Amino acid sequence: MTTTQVKIEEKLFQNRYRVDEGRPHVSLRKAEVCRDECTDKVCTHCCPAGCYTLDADGGVTLTTDGCLECGTCRIICSDHQNVEWWYPRGGYGILFKFG
Repeated sequence: MTTTQVKIEEKLFQNRYRVDEGRPHVSLRKAEVCRDECTDKVCTHCCPAGCYTLDADGGVTLTTDGCLECGTCRIICSDHQNVEWWYPRGGYGILFKFG
């Protein structure tokens, strides 16, 4: 029996995301909190869609395109409560192909 390994990026590519221009459903309340107060930067490791990336200056950049709307970011940032999160407006956001 042969097993085929599929990368997460390939699975995520199956979904579609409709961007609501100018109205992101996730934001960072204060960028300096991520840079100056958060030492773990857990969001850069735990977001299944990879929406959070580490900056050269130690801050965090959030790109909401492709967000899976799972809410992981607001849970793992509970110590700092620096993530503002709500569901996108109807018709926008993630469109799952298989579910």
